[in-house]
Amino acid sequence: YRGYDSSGVGVINNDAALIVRKAKGKIRCLEDLLRQDPLPYAHIGISHTRWATHGVPSDINSHPHTDHKGQFAVVHNGIIENYVELKERLKKQGCRFVSETDTEVVVHLIACLYKGDFVLAVRRAIKMLKGAFALGVISSHHPDMLVAARVGSPLVVGLGDQENFIASDVPAILDRTAKVIYLKDGQMAVLSRDKVEVMSFEGKKAPVKIDTVSFSVSSAQKDGFVHFMLKEIHEQPAVLQGMLNVRLKNGRLNLEGLGFSDRKLAAVKKICVIACGTAYHAALAGKYAIERLARLPVEADTSSEFRYRDAIVDRNTLIVAVSQSGETADTLAAAREARARGAKVIAVCNCIGSSLAREADGVLYTHAGPEIGVASTKAYTAQLMMLYLLALKLGQVRRSMPAPAIKKLMKELSRVPALLGELLKTKTSVQKVAEANSHFGCFLYLGRNINYPSALEGALKLKEISYIPAEGYAAGEMKHGPIALIDEYRAVVCIAPDSHVYDKMASNIQEIRARKGNIIAVITKGDKAIGAYADFTLEIPRIEELFSPLLAALPLQLMAYFIAVKRGCDVDQPRNLAKSVTVE
Repeated sequence: YRGYDSSGVGVINNDAALIVRKAKGKIRCLEDLLRQDPLPYAHIGISHTRWATHGVPSDINSHPHTDHKGQFAVVHNGIIENYVELKERLKKQGCRFVSETDTEVVVHLIACLYKGDFVLAVRRAIKMLKGAFALGVISSHHPDMLVAARVGSPLVVGLGDQENFIASDVPAILDRTAKVIYLKDGQMAVLSRDKVEVMSFEGKKAPVKIDTVSFSVSSAQKDGFVHFMLKEIHEQPAVLQGMLNVRLKNGRLNLEGLGFSDRKLAAVKKICVIACGTAYHAALAGKYAIERLARLPVEADTSSEFRYRDAIVDRNTLIVAVSQSGETADTLAAAREARARGAKVIAVCNCIGSSLAREADGVLYTHAGPEIGVASTKAYTAQLMMLYLLALKLGQVRRSMPAPAIKKLMKELSRVPALLGELLKTKTSVQKVAEANSHFGCFLYLGRNINYPSALEGALKLKEISYIPAEGYAAGEMKHGPIALIDEYRAVVCIAPDSHVYDKMASNIQEIRARKGNIIAVITKGDKAIGAYADFTLEIPRIEELFSPLLAALPLQLMAYFIAVKRGCDVDQPRNLAKSVTVE
């Protein structure tokens, strides 16, 4: 799920010959090719699913790439920034290039540097590369050896019984082993069937920490659901209940891993929450929650903008970096930039042992389990939940709220998993709403205050998996431009549960009705007032308004899902997207 523009596999057969098969398109295209032209028996190989960065999706641009003599093969994630310079140099040495990719430079470079020592050739090549990348390399000269290396792009080694593996993420190898080594930046691994060595790029042996993956193989399978996305939507009550069982015991907050004493946390003068995509929407909701509960100035930024806008941060600033994978390139770079300026960093992420988790001063794991569907669902609500818990903790240590008020909010938050379970029972009614509106070619999502991020997230979900243009806006901004879009040919989704801005949202909805817009309203159960103006309603249970985004998320996810299914879209692998964006 890291990419699916094309795929390929390369093996070394019993005659020490390197054989490669590649195909444009999803993995089933490669499967069809292998049925027509099977690979020989082999005990070593590398494979790859591609998300195109350099060069269009094609058979030739697919990985593995080989040198012109067919003696070395490379698979690669990331970007080689100086590939043009290296390519020109290698051409002068007689290397013949057949693809448009930056990856092909790597394999030719290794081949040119090879003088009998495979590991040394890879080490020397790596030192000449600029960028962020992960590599897997095999050679017909060494048919029992696989060499892997990591610079800024995730790579995990799996340890099996007389078999060893490399992968960009754990689910790829989970059906073979649960014992893994998370390679650190600047490390390489040399694998054979029965041995793994980890070393620095200088060749110095590195200490190894073996982790046992806690989640099961079934958590990375569909388990009877049609799509991973639908399964992961259904997993949300259990995920959030699991978080609360650990983080909120007997009315007491447990933010183990935070890495800050109460005194240090109370001394923070400003917080910046940084993230990308869906995680940014959780970050934005976190801003509202922290400001309300902790009375502390909070900025929420997309990581790519934060990194380049010369933000004002110092040793009194706390950075909260939110990333499902913990490998998001822009978020990692932004966190590193902030740390270089003296700020402290707390990571909120799902993947244990990720780069962000290792580099942060503290880490709050959401433990949502593998999320295979590209469109984030359970990871989003888990991030929301963790940010609410952090907001409560900050309110507690800063004494910005009375203890009884905090306890009341904790009790209210603990209701969320059960309420989500009840909401799942309304799936059929959401499906009817979705299918009745699936013909619209444009959607506008509106929300206010804490549900402005809900509007952004609802719009993102729809555009990601159905390819329908969808915009999320603060409802108060509707008259400053978006109202021009509203007519009988557009659908407008209004997130309007009970809140202190309810009357304002009701006015917005009446303005949409006056312009013949088709209104889908997310409302508190039993709300007849807004229900009278809406064409369709999606009801959520009553809850403290601060926590309403946790409930609003579910019907918005389901609506996006059912619209995409109705339109015949690939829900789990939408075009042009990858699950983890590990390049800028």
